[in-house]
Amino acid sequence: MSVGVGIAAPPSVSPGLKSFHRHAIAALSATPSATATISTSTHLANLDRLLQKSVAPLPPPPPPPQIVEHRHRRPPPLYSLPDLPFFPFLPSSLHSAKQQAASGAGDQISPRALALLSDSARPSPRGSISASWRRYHGEADWDGLLDPLDSHLRRELVRYGDLVHAAYRAFHSQPSRRPVDVVLPDISYRVTRHLFATASIDLPTLLRPSPRTSWIGFVAVCDSEREIRRMGRRDIVVVLRGTATWLEWAENFRSGLVDIGDSAKVACGFRNLYKTAGTEAPSLSEAVVEEVRRLTELYAGEELSVTMAGHSLGAALAVMAAEEVAQCVPTPPPTAVFSFGGPRVGNRSFAERVEARGVKVLRVVNSRDVVPRVPPEGGGGGYAHVGKELRLDSRTSPYLRPDADPMCCHDLEAYLHLVDGYIAAGGPFRRDAKRSLARLVTEQSANVKKSYVSVANAAARQKSTPPSRLISRCTSASTSTIGSNLSIENVKVR
Repeated sequence: MSVGVGIAAPPSVSPGLKSFHRHAIAALSATPSATATISTSTHLANLDRLLQKSVAPLPPPPPPPQIVEHRHRRPPPLYSLPDLPFFPFLPSSLHSAKQQAASGAGDQISPRALALLSDSARPSPRGSISASWRRYHGEADWDGLLDPLDSHLRRELVRYGDLVHAAYRAFHSQPSRRPVDVVLPDISYRVTRHLFATASIDLPTLLRPSPRTSWIGFVAVCDSEREIRRMGRRDIVVVLRGTATWLEWAENFRSGLVDIGDSAKVACGFRNLYKTAGTEAPSLSEAVVEEVRRLTELYAGEELSVTMAGHSLGAALAVMAAEEVAQCVPTPPPTAVFSFGGPRVGNRSFAERVEARGVKVLRVVNSRDVVPRVPPEGGGGGYAHVGKELRLDSRTSPYLRPDADPMCCHDLEAYLHLVDGYIAAGGPFRRDAKRSLARLVTEQSANVKKSYVSVANAAARQKSTPPSRLISRCTSASTSTIGSNLSIENVKVR
């Protein structure tokens, strides 16, 4: 016996579903099998009860996701690497959530920061230091000028640091040329001699990763009468870049102390680069002493000074060069060294010898930089620093990430950025800092807070100019004019 089933379509069901309901009941009535009828009716009853349940309205569709453009930057150039074993570059995608929060992606950008990012900022004005230039050159070990940092001394430090930048750019733009053309950011100076350093490691030509002898810097002299009046003297400057070739790196690791007389000892690798002569170039030691002696004789009777400026390896070589100039040049002018991120050079006896010769050394150090901490400081016969210290901290910068990597903490541009913003120990970053952030963003984009990188990239796209062009300080006309006076045939003082 078949079982009749009567099911009313629920009132809330749509007309399409009512039609489906009627056809299903008709099919049920024609089914000959009771078992099949009961099974089908049970199924339809369950479906009926399901359709009668109230259906919750669908939530509104979510808003479309915000598309954020990520621009991958090149890693820092070789000259921003510390003179230590290679530090791997970590892409920003590997940063932890905590590091991403530290990147400052949501920071508010002040109008002042916008001006700095657009490269519209200009260097601090140069005030006259003629009456007290010896103080700024270290006559009293910069007493009273470092904490807080004197504005004139800040400007001089940045100026000498930019000369070291010029040495880096000249080498990396023309690494195969000897000598290279140097475009100086300060046209008051004129290059008078090119300097070369030779590694003592002699490998067969096919096995050499780089030439034994490489261009490492220059000697320049101030030729502007206006600048001479402002500074109170004619300045002779020796500028030395940091490590840039494989053989220079190899010499850096030769940290054993070698005796140079009177119990003074210096690092073996630094000594080799300073004293080794090449097949086509004299040693760095001979070239520096010879050129400084020639210039002091040429400008005899004038008020003169000798300034050594170097970064990293160049800072170590500058200390050795200053000590030898003070010893070998008759009646040497006041000699000072401005060292940026320099390592320890020798032992305590060497430091005492440098000071006894009247050489003044100001070491600019980032407390987050590992290079000034090597080689490790020893006891009575171990390594020791020389001179006075100006200690900075990259964590005080509102533009750099607080977890900036070792390459950034040792980078020369990061150093000059910190000098420009330094006020006093433990104090905030200077609100009226003048130095542009364009070069810092270009070279250390992974270590600059994301909000500033985004603004810099947007400004570069708006101007249809690559970010690297934003750091240019010279027009093509001035470049060609200055470069034409720096050929190999024209290295004599005019």
